[in-house]
This record gives sequence, structure tokens and C-alpha cells, in this order.
Amino acid sequence: MGQQHLSLEELVIRPLHSGDIYASFQFRTLWETDFMKGNKVSHYRLFPKSLGQVISKFSVRELHISFTQGYWRTMQWGQPFLPAPPGAELWVWFQDTVTDVDGTWKELTNVLSGIFCASLNFIDSTNTVQPSASFKPLGIGNVTDHRFLRYATLPREIVCTENLTPWKKLLPCGSKAGLAVLMKSEKLFHSSFHSEAVHIRPVCGDVECKSVSWELRQTLDVVFDLHTSGQGKREWSLFKMFARTLTDACPLASSSKIYIDITDNPELSPATPLLSQAVVLGDRRTFSVYDLTDPSTFGTMRTFNVQIKWKNTEGDMLRPLLHAERYVAGYGLQTGEIHTLMYNQHPYRSFPVLLLDSVPWYLRLYVHTLTVTSKGKDNKPSYIHYQPSKDRIRPHLLEMLVQLPPNSVTEVTVQFERALLKWTEYTPDPNHGFYVGSSVVSSLVPSIVAMDTNNTRDRPLFSSFFPTKEESSYFIRVYTEPLLVNLPTPDFSMPYNVICLTCTVVAVGYGSLYNLLTRNFQIEEPNPGLAKRIANVIRRMRGVPLL
Repeated sequence: MGQQHLSLEELVIRPLHSGDIYASFQFRTLWETDFMKGNKVSHYRLFPKSLGQVISKFSVRELHISFTQGYWRTMQWGQPFLPAPPGAELWVWFQDTVTDVDGTWKELTNVLSGIFCASLNFIDSTNTVQPSASFKPLGIGNVTDHRFLRYATLPREIVCTENLTPWKKLLPCGSKAGLAVLMKSEKLFHSSFHSEAVHIRPVCGDVECKSVSWELRQTLDVVFDLHTSGQGKREWSLFKMFARTLTDACPLASSSKIYIDITDNPELSPATPLLSQAVVLGDRRTFSVYDLTDPSTFGTMRTFNVQIKWKNTEGDMLRPLLHAERYVAGYGLQTGEIHTLMYNQHPYRSFPVLLLDSVPWYLRLYVHTLTVTSKGKDNKPSYIHYQPSKDRIRPHLLEMLVQLPPNSVTEVTVQFERALLKWTEYTPDPNHGFYVGSSVVSSLVPSIVAMDTNNTRDRPLFSSFFPTKEESSYFIRVYTEPLLVNLPTPDFSMPYNVICLTCTVVAVGYGSLYNLLTRNFQIEEPNPGLAKRIANVIRRMRGVPLL
């Protein structure tokens, strides 16, 4: 029998220097049970039964899935707490007892497609890769055999209400109480950026790590735009963001808190004496904390709405140390070139990054044209893993370990040739173009302040997702923009024109000939006119011969 251990919920609000505001919801449920020992579980309390059965049936060790609408603008907003690429992303570690990983992966994607009401059933061998170095397990255990890892993205996946509703149903209190009350669809999707994710992994159940717990972490990140909100002022509140206020905490949650980043000294109303410091993404930040499990937080009105005001501090933002972008160069519809730019903004420290690129088979890469340059000089990668594509079977996979010099831009370029698809393989809107998923850049970035390596101590959820093993650096993952590439496209209106012309010729030409060949001609006496018939009636009455 599985026993529920803990349920936590958090909302982190970070005012951005652009005037926008960033809100990040995090919900964590711990479940004291161990599927990996073959235990059968039939008792569920707070852990969603649908996900528990998926873990058990498909022998899943870790599952990470995200649905994102919009692109995270790193240079304007800084780094997110949990990065995600535009569209849908799914990566799964299976247990080493799985014999047919590809078959299990196909079944799993179909089941998740139904659970989250998404198009994950379009994940197949043509867009699935097995990274050799990226996407190491985030939970306990040292599984390094990448045969049990699968990674896929759907960059064109549209995220809307039908994806948010099943996501909210997985929460312990649903959307009836606690922080989830704020999740009003009309407001969440009227934003610059929206991302919802589910992460399942095994974690230590106690300090000595003698028992295993399963952690379900649900996250929802949203960035509200200063100008589309219609206010144009750097003044926000829970009601302005979500059109709702809080009335109580989730009664099933042992902790329910709101963290507001006050490092840049915004004005808060009502103020709170509770302060907390946390090292987030290599920077020490100060937060005001509102504890929703404390009845005094809601006051006599039994409602809670915090207001935030801040001034324009455009020049004070800490520039992200690692940033990446990508674009397609070239002209025509035969060849092209993919450029990936990786920026190291650190003034004096170099550090290695791991670049993962998954390119569809219909863009045929010329790997001999691969070049990596930093500051105008060749930068030889210390590790390269390349798996060529097979037409209509699997995509290209390129992984590289590159050292980024301090204060530099490293450019990775590779040329490709566009394939001509079969006419049945084009999308309904082929002239829109074909999407290529984001590149993934993973790195241990030097930290400005000492990182907290005590993973057993209670820390805010937003600062404890990626395990920290050393004080001098922190792990970060950066996604580039997805690419939109045009392929040689036939004129799909031509068959329509041919059909119309052919039908016209058949109808006019053959129809007339068929009519002449099959019609019977007969000579008939013409009917007399009306005047002639009247005259004959009068002549018959007078006894005169008829006309």
C-alpha cells in the first residue's frame, strides 16, 4: 500500500525590469512507495491514480513533460526557474527491466496523449532520439545507459484550455481551493508566455536515503505583458493578474506559501514581516513570504490580494551568463545553413556546454561542413556524437561538448539540403513551412555566490529542482527558438485545375457526341396554331370545308 507523505504548493512572483511580471506555480506531492521493486499499488490518496498506473504499467523511472505557448525571452526576462521549449516536450527514463523500449515508448505516448488531451500520439520514430550525454536523470540512481532514455519534441503543438483542465485535475485540491483557484484560463492564455509541466522522479524518502519516495512536481509559469494588460503602469496585483483573489489554502497541503521577489525593492501592500533568502540560478535573492496556512494572512475579510509596485530599473538587471539563439540562413529551396549562437556573458570565466540538436530527416545535413568558431577562431569540440538520419525512419542527432571562452559568442554552423517529400507527406498548409525543434544547451555555469549543496534541508520548491553538487556552479538548461523551414512544395492547386478542365472537356465534348449517337430522330406533324384551330371550329359549324 502506498502512503501519502507530503503535499506542498508555492507561488513565486518576480517583477521583471521590462515592466512585465513573472508568476510561477509549483505543486509537489511525495508518495512513499517503490515501484522499482515490483510492488503492486492499489491505494491512492493524493497522488493521481492515472499517473501512478502509467508509472507502474510502463516501468517508468522518470517522466518529464511540458506544454508551452510562446518563447522565453532570456535577455529581457532573465532565466526561468524551469526552462521549457515552445510546443510539447517529453523525455522519459525507463527502468532497465524494459526489453522493448521503443514499443513501450509508443504505448506511453498514446496514453499520455489521452491523459493530457494533446497530440503526443504524433510522436514516433521520426522525431524521437536517444541522447547520449544530455538529459541525465534528475532523481536518485545512477542509470547512465542511454538505451533506456527517449526524448521527443512537437514544436508546433498548440497549448490551450483542453490541456490545462486535465493538468489541474491532477492537483490534490483540483482548482477548488488553494493557489490553483487563481488559474483562470482566460487570463493565463492572455499572456506573453505560458508553460505547464509535469515532472515525476524518485527521490530520497529520508536523510539517509534508505527509502524511496516518488515526487510529482507540477509547475505552471506565466508572464503577463505590461502593455497588453491595458494598464501601462508597473503596478500589479493578484486580481489584475488572475482576475481572482485567494480565500484559503488547500486543506490537503502541509505548506502553502507565496514568495514575492523584493531584491529590487518593490512596494508591497499588505506588507509581511516574513522574509526569506534563497540562492536562485547563481544569484542570492530576497523574498517576502506570505503563509496561506496562517489564518491571519487573510484578515477579517477572508480574502487575500497583494499589490506590487516598482520603478523603472532597466539598467540594473543581472545579465544571464548563458544565452543561445538559432536561425536559418541561405536562399532558395535547395540548400541552407543552420546557425546556432551560444553567448558566454561571464567577464573572465570559461565553461563547457553540451549542445543537443535533433534535425528532421528531410533536412539532409552535410556534417563535413560543421564548423565551430569563437572570437573568429576554430573551437574544436572535445566530444561529438552524431547519429545520421534515415529517410522516414529517424532524425539526425548531433551532440557536442564545446568550451565557451569568457565574454564571447560561439557560432555553430552546418549546411543542409532540403528533401522533396511525397505528396501525401505534406501538411494541410505546406506553404506555412515545417518546424524544427529547439536546440538544447546544458551547462554547469559559474555561480556568483556559493550554492547550497545541502539537498536534504527544506528549501523553496523553485530553488531545489536541479540537484546541486558543488558550491561554485549551478546547472542550467537553455532552449533556442524553433526553426520554421520552407521545403520545395508542389502546386497543390494544379490537380484541382486539371480536374476542372478535364470534367469540362468531358461534359462538353463527349456529352455532345454521346447525345448525337444515342438520340432517336422522328418527323412529327407540327401542331396547328390557335387561330387556325378557332377558324376550323367556326367553319365546321357553318358547314364549310376546313382549312
